[in-house]
Order: sequence, then structure tokens, then C-alpha cells
Amino acid sequence: MKNLYAKAVGGLLFLFVVFAAMLFIPAWTFNYWQAWMFLAVFFVSVSAISAYLMKNDPKLLERRAGGSEQETSQKIIQFLLTIAFLASIIIPSLDHRFAWSVMSPYFVAIGDVLVATSLLIIFLVFKENTFTSRIVEVDVEQKVISTGLYALVRHPMYMGALFLFVGIPLALGSWWGLLTFIPLTFIIVWRLLDEERFLAKNLSGYAEYRDKVKYRLIPFVW
Repeated sequence: MKNLYAKAVGGLLFLFVVFAAMLFIPAWTFNYWQAWMFLAVFFVSVSAISAYLMKNDPKLLERRAGGSEQETSQKIIQFLLTIAFLASIIIPSLDHRFAWSVMSPYFVAIGDVLVATSLLIIFLVFKENTFTSRIVEVDVEQKVISTGLYALVRHPMYMGALFLFVGIPLALGSWWGLLTFIPLTFIIVWRLLDEERFLAKNLSGYAEYRDKVKYRLIPFVW
């Protein structure tokens, strides 16, 4: 447990340094209040989720910390998703540096709310499904979850990711950064469809669950 705690804290510190570097180096200033607000909202939320999992579901926390994709398609998707996500942070920082766009603090606040909402959705997914892995895989003890948000959409974590992809550019005060939402959404849809094929083949009961819950990503839409 102590080793897992140290790994979790170390991972959060490393992530904070990486995020801070991506924000303040392209912006070339620490005078970027939108970035400080985003960091506060994001890391307070992530730290709270990590603390909850440490106490209530350390196996899930450990599962989220390791592993690598085995399917070639998912490796490609993961690479593209990483590039697009980095762009969603770096482009707003460059926008701030060169003043490409001006955004009202009202929209910045909406962005922070969307980021917090995204992480709340992800937290609810973690509470409902202890087998939520960072990669596409099936655990030997895994079963289909059809309660909570899983009763609304088949991929609630990806639904939460959409909130995050819109929220980050807004929280960082960049209209241009919103353009990254387009490739990020296409990549998420690609990953989702590829994952569904994998689960239908390898997870008992998933095909029946897929027939029962109509919507994949957005309730009443798709």
C-alpha cells in the first residue's frame, strides 16, 4: 500500500510538472491566471479521485497506473490521442502568448466548470466499474456493468472526456484551442468503436448489453 501511495503521489507530481511546462513554456510567462485556475481545478479534482481510490479501490488505482496497449489499432489511436491532447493545451498557451484571441472571463469560468464536470463523470465511472482500465483489455474476473451512467451510455468515461476536450481550451481562454475538439472527438469515436468490437468478442454478456443500451457516447444522440 505504501508503495502504491508513493507511486500515486509521484505520478501526480510528475503530471503537474508536465502540465505546467506545457502551459507556461509556450506562453513564456507565469502571468497566465487562466492556466493557474485550470491547474487548480484539474489537480484538486484528480487528487481527490486518487485519494478516494487509494482508500476504497486501490486495485483500480493500480490498474490505471500501468499496462500498455496490445492491439496495433489501439496503439495508433493512443499515439494520435496523446498528440491531439497535447495540442489542446499547447495551442491555448501559444494563443495567450501571441494574443490570437480574446475571451471573456465568463467563458473561462464555464471551461473550468466543464473540466470539473468531466472529472466528476470519470469519478462516477470509477465508483461504478472497478475494472475501468487505462487500456483496452478484459480482466479474468471482469463482468458487464449496466448500472449508473452505464445505463445511459455504453461509454460514460468517453462522454466525460468530451467535456474535458471542450473545457480545457475555454478554461485556458482560447477560442483557437477549441479546434482541437474536432480531431480529439474523431479519435475518441474511433477508439470507442474499436473497443466495442473487442469487448463484444472477449467479454461475456457485452453483446447483449450493447443491444440493451442504445446510445454509445451521448444520451439520446448517439
